[in-house]
Amino acid sequence: MAFESLADKLQNVFKNLTGKGRLTESDVKAGLKEVKMALLEADVSFKVVKQFINSVQEKAVGQDVLNGLNPGQMVVKIVNDGLVDLMGSERTEIALKPGNEITVILMAGLQGAGKTTTTAKIAGKLKSQGRNPLLAACDVYRPAAVEQLQKNGQKQGVPVFSMGTGHKPVNIARAAVEHAAKNGHNVVILDTAGRLHIDEDMMNELVEIKEHTDVFQTILVVDAMTGQDAVNVASAFEEKIGIDGVILTKLDGDTRGGAALSVKAVTGKPILYVGMGEKLSDLEPFYPDRMASRILGMGDILSIIDKAAAVIDEEQAKALGQKLKKAEFDYNDFLEQMNQIKKMGGMASILSMMPGMNQIKDLDLDGNEKAMGRVEAIILSMTAQERRDPDLMNPSRKKRIAKGAGVDIAEVNRLVKQFGEMKKMMKQLPGMMGGGKRRGGLGGMFGKMKLPF
Repeated sequence: MAFESLADKLQNVFKNLTGKGRLTESDVKAGLKEVKMALLEADVSFKVVKQFINSVQEKAVGQDVLNGLNPGQMVVKIVNDGLVDLMGSERTEIALKPGNEITVILMAGLQGAGKTTTTAKIAGKLKSQGRNPLLAACDVYRPAAVEQLQKNGQKQGVPVFSMGTGHKPVNIARAAVEHAAKNGHNVVILDTAGRLHIDEDMMNELVEIKEHTDVFQTILVVDAMTGQDAVNVASAFEEKIGIDGVILTKLDGDTRGGAALSVKAVTGKPILYVGMGEKLSDLEPFYPDRMASRILGMGDILSIIDKAAAVIDEEQAKALGQKLKKAEFDYNDFLEQMNQIKKMGGMASILSMMPGMNQIKDLDLDGNEKAMGRVEAIILSMTAQERRDPDLMNPSRKKRIAKGAGVDIAEVNRLVKQFGEMKKMMKQLPGMMGGGKRRGGLGGMFGKMKLPF
């Protein structure tokens, strides 16, 4: 997971600082020296690190800090504020023209960064916001690029304009805008070709498209796993064609996070979104303050709430809330809650945003995900009647279910026992279960119970 190593190192530094009753100037400088090394090892630009440390040190060695009641905590706050400023201070949206005016968005990037998939993800986001987007297949070089965009567009419910591979990209772009005007689309997203490296032909092609179509936003897609190369690519594109924002892909991978901390400072352009997986829904808005909070181990509860709000149906939540209040929920309800966790990115994704979770070294996130899979298999091996009526369980039924799920009967017994305990606990916690999203949904179902995974 991105920033894991950096987060561990920074938290160790701050643990030492906050553990002292008073801080001297030499304490702060020694701590910031370790912060500097941690940032450099995370592949943050040397120039950016130097400016960052100088700024933080200037504020952290002030008398108001060193003579305060909690100087260690003040230093942590100063570093947090510095990280937020470094990454852009506030959330930046993709700029769109008002009403039915057509907004043309040019998507650019090197081959392999995930540009075509990200283009479809953006189309899905804009559609969910009430826009009527059109995808335009302008990559006429990469084999199957057009087909890939069409498949992803279909999954998102967004039409794709294509003229095949026998036309110039600039002509396809112009025709796509004309098609959008005739068919009521108010956003056109141009998926352009990438190369293995920056070259003159690619840049000239992008310049030509921008000269002959009214491009309103140019968005660069870069691979976060390439570290400082991602920042260099962003700088080159900004210099040659001009960009309005950056989307970082593969931030869920084994990346040190340097690109996320350097892009804004080096290019002056904001990070708009970050890709956190292969699914078309795995695209998160980039909030500098939330990312800084994650890096410093303070969690990201607001993003968890956003994820929950996006997947939990209001009416279903209310209905479940009523069932929970009466302790009448069944295995179907339990399965639905597990599916909601999946839609939120899985248990590992949720726990990674919880405050202090990265300090629990023996936390087996992969094991939890596998255990959830086994629980799901057990429930799916039950008959419809057994799912509706948990009291039907007997030894012969459990044996059949275990065989169908491919698990040991002990796991079935454990699930049945803990499910029963959950229902008992519900009867003892009537005040916990109101209606609505927050009470009747994920928090209500899982918040205060020992789960079978």
